[in-house]
Amino acid sequence: MLYVVGFGCGARECMTAEAEQAMLQSDVIVGYKTYTALMKPFFPDKQFVENGMRQETARVRLALEYAQKQTVSLICSGDPELYGMAALTFEYLAEYPGTEIRIVPGITAAFSGGAVLGAPLTHDTAIISLSDLLTPMEKIEHRLRCAAEGDFVIVLYNPSSNQRADYLKKACDIILQFRSPETVCGYVKNIGREGETSRICLLSELRNEQVDMFTTVYIGNSETRIIGGKMVTPRGYSHG
Repeated sequence: MLYVVGFGCGARECMTAEAEQAMLQSDVIVGYKTYTALMKPFFPDKQFVENGMRQETARVRLALEYAQKQTVSLICSGDPELYGMAALTFEYLAEYPGTEIRIVPGITAAFSGGAVLGAPLTHDTAIISLSDLLTPMEKIEHRLRCAAEGDFVIVLYNPSSNQRADYLKKACDIILQFRSPETVCGYVKNIGREGETSRICLLSELRNEQVDMFTTVYIGNSETRIIGGKMVTPRGYSHG
């Protein structure tokens, strides 16, 4: 049995009961070393197998190999279907016949971070990663334009890194072609972890903010506003 587990933001209280049970039932927990470090204090008696960034294929193969004889959890932060290992695991399943895979959902950063800011995702939302390691930048920019023109609330994952320090600024400039500079935005760093910080700002201010790979960015739609100091996107019930 191979569980592909989303453990959420890393805090024990933000992990679903199903995710915890899957890892308790597993003999081996496989994951990216940053994620295994978060889980080791919670499951000290388990065998952990880990590797580094950009070794996703090797990680999935390791998990599938161990799952031939043992119960395994392949862990992902957030949810395993959203920029996680779920699809890749199925892609290699044919090479390991007879392996049963069960996907265990988790709370992705879009929702756990949105709760920190208030209620920014109550209406139609687009989630876009600014990482161009696997997706051409031309396609990312096209998706940004479509989401902005469609008046979606936009959540940005992987908004910046050492090699992509200006990607958030570029994304904001694309969105500003369709949105007011006064659009309410926000971001949360280190969601559910030590050093969590957040800020609500305007789109014109967001383009100059310094963020990192552990930051989730929220860009409101035309209806998003600040209520009680929180970022809120109304669904429209009060007008029904």
